Amino acid sequence: MMGDLHAAIVDLDGTMVDTLGDFDAALNATLKDLGRPAVARADIEHMIGKGSAHLIRSALLHGGLDVQAAERVQPEAWERYQSHYLTFNGQHSEVYPGVIEGLTALRARGLTLACLTNKPRDFARTLLQAKGLAGFFTHVFGGDSFERTKPDPLPLLKTCEALGTLPARTLMVGDSQNDGMAARAAGCPVVLVTYGYNHGDPIAQAPHDRLIGSLAELA
Repeated sequence: MMGDLHAAIVDLDGTMVDTLGDFDAALNATLKDLGRPAVARADIEHMIGKGSAHLIRSALLHGGLDVQAAERVQPEAWERYQSHYLTFNGQHSEVYPGVIEGLTALRARGLTLACLTNKPRDFARTLLQAKGLAGFFTHVFGGDSFERTKPDPLPLLKTCEALGTLPARTLMVGDSQNDGMAARAAGCPVVLVTYGYNHGDPIAQAPHDRLIGSLAELA
């Protein structure tokens, strides 16, 4: 599989960086502002992966609001969350072991790399810079870069266009069913890591061509 590739698209949260601590700090600061109950770290882990708006909505529903009440609160919650996340972005997160080695190996094979995440693009760029990963990537796209987000295939197809590569020659590296489903629908080969979030579901049940325990296994 690796010998036929021209580029790779790499997810961020749960794949390259363990950002659960950042989400915990920003989300619970937001909920405190709103007078809503805190959400446990283990529950937040299951809410990650579908973008910040989904995370906030899930936390509001988890705290006892019905759908209509959550929708009314969402705009204020979004503004407060963005402010808090700007403060905490990168402060409570760590690069997973093997990530630098894996990205270095992909670049050494001549692959062009893009980061594609459901996290807002500005947050993603700031985090990559803070963790010393920005230099690996020719492009960085977030959940607000395209009309739809993963698991829709559109972000992968648009990223392939930006890379100038065919989907069949572009590897997707992620940690969740969102990445696996998007890759399958786009026609990209996909490798998933076993240590990510994936909403609490077994990663082996997600569409994949290979499972790895570290990005260093891509070397």
